[in-house]
Amino acid sequence: MSNAIENTKTVAFYTLGCKLNFSETSTISRLFEQKGYRKVNFEEGADIYIINTCSVTENADKKCKKVVSEAKKLNPDSFVSIIGCYAQLKPQEIATIPGVDAVLGAAEKFRMFDFIPNFEKKEKAQVFNSPIRNASAFTSSYSVNDRTRTFLKVQDGCDYSCSFCTIPLARGSSRSDSISSVVNQAKEIASKGVKEIVLTGVNIGDFGLQDGRRVNTFLDLVKELDEVQGIERFRISSIEPNLLNTEIINLVGNSKRFVPHFHIPLQSGNNKQLAAMRRRYKRELYAERVEAIKSVMPNACIGVDVIVGFPGETNEDFKATYEFINNLDISYLHVFTYSERANTHALNITPVVPGNIRADRSKMLHTLSDKKRRAFYETQLGTTHTVLWENDIEEGQMHGFTENYVRVAAQYDPALINETSLVTLTEFNDRGTVNCTLAEEILNH
Repeated sequence: MSNAIENTKTVAFYTLGCKLNFSETSTISRLFEQKGYRKVNFEEGADIYIINTCSVTENADKKCKKVVSEAKKLNPDSFVSIIGCYAQLKPQEIATIPGVDAVLGAAEKFRMFDFIPNFEKKEKAQVFNSPIRNASAFTSSYSVNDRTRTFLKVQDGCDYSCSFCTIPLARGSSRSDSISSVVNQAKEIASKGVKEIVLTGVNIGDFGLQDGRRVNTFLDLVKELDEVQGIERFRISSIEPNLLNTEIINLVGNSKRFVPHFHIPLQSGNNKQLAAMRRRYKRELYAERVEAIKSVMPNACIGVDVIVGFPGETNEDFKATYEFINNLDISYLHVFTYSERANTHALNITPVVPGNIRADRSKMLHTLSDKKRRAFYETQLGTTHTVLWENDIEEGQMHGFTENYVRVAAQYDPALINETSLVTLTEFNDRGTVNCTLAEEILNH
């Protein structure tokens, strides 16, 4: 009888934050489907809402409250469960949000059915949250929402102690999947028709730790995945500069499947700030990594994370960061405005940078990012690349990314979606992408 009831119930998901969260949400959604629940879109008014949260910025916390409110508007009787980093860090705070029925921490989120098997509402929100040290197991995850590209989780947690970051408090110590498991999942993903896998984790360069012991390395993983048949592209989501060694760079440069695209967190372009942030490198090492990549892969795309307004950042410090990035041969920036997080060392650093100055510095770096991206795209005009076409159609144009992460547009052709084709990049368009000519058109001329 209970199965019949379960089979009539619907569930919807909402994910805040990183690629890692998306991979985990997708895995949890498959657990629901295996139990007989029917997955629906958020706006359809589901019986159960699962909201996977982030806590990297203060805005993510606020957005969680907004999403809960929207879920209750769509179905006032719905059961709302909150999981993810925010749920681990501030479970009691979340439990007071109107409309929340359950909060599950890092060690509990993949065992949801053990704690709330029937999703029955109680008088007040239920909290299932144990100390982060209990989140020691690795749970394999990958996303399947986008057939073109899948996020595959290979590592979780972090043993670093950056002064601005709550991730170790929210996800626990560094731990990894086994290489054989990752390879098997990659093959499984390939069998679904997916052409590109993005490797993701909290600190994937630290891949290889199991039960606190180093079993292998990220380089070992890359070597094994490079032999997997059926996947045309592997993309590395983000890797710390001190863990991106010459061997990895050279392997990617000569790879069959790993693409020339790196995303490398910088956070600050001056050594005083890097030390205050407790980063494990100096800017000189960062510059060396960029130079090493470009010497092996001149067309490589390099993305950069940077934080503005960190405590103690003077105008001179920011200027040093700006000039350092401006002089680097990189392709785009992800700019984060520093926001105070509870239980982090950065709260003890003074002076605090006023909000308006943080906003001004963020705006300057966003403008620099646009300049860097356009300059990179300009170097690629007239060159030939492979594009993986996505189901991303706007005004009769389809879009995709080259192997080195240039976003391109061409006239929509349904036969090309989720296929790779050879193109020549021709010119900018007014939508911030690059027009291209397909190989077939080139040959016809």
